[in-house]
Amino acid sequence: MDQTHYFIVLTGGPGVGKTTLLNELHKQGFSIVEEDARRIIREQLEADADGLPWKNKIHYAKLMLADSSASYLMQVRQDHQHYVFFDRGIPDTLAYIAMEGLAIEEELLHEAKGRRYHKKVFILPPWAEIYANDNERKQTWREAENTFKIMRETYTKLGYETIEVPKTTVNDRVQFILKALEQQNY
Repeated sequence: MDQTHYFIVLTGGPGVGKTTLLNELHKQGFSIVEEDARRIIREQLEADADGLPWKNKIHYAKLMLADSSASYLMQVRQDHQHYVFFDRGIPDTLAYIAMEGLAIEEELLHEAKGRRYHKKVFILPPWAEIYANDNERKQTWREAENTFKIMRETYTKLGYETIEVPKTTVNDRVQFILKALEQQNY
């Protein structure tokens, strides 16, 4: 079996609990790949550079794609026999570009189609009760809702099955995901 079958994407808009969920999966013994976007923003802020979503959106998108691809390739080089959970996948960059109305370069589309994850992608819906802004998350609630919609559309167009994770406790979310992965046809 292709080892990328073990690559599970958790996605959704900002502030929906992805990081908390990933941390719990990690505590339970699963490998995780952290989100590149927040790290890129921190690095760009520290360097007083312009690769930020509120300064140079296309440069930021290219940084996201490069780092997401590098994270993906690092996992491909390893021999996985268990699930690896990704905080966002390469298609998230395409969703960002679509959301911002930027021209999608052919190489980006090719990259997203060529580097595949498990067919089931878990998407976390907007959740007003836990949503909060910070120095790296500046989106409004309306933008967070729109991000969710575009993420779902992007993954669906790329042939993935998006599964909405319920708004419940972290442990219940983990169990929901693991149960959904057990109910698959190879």
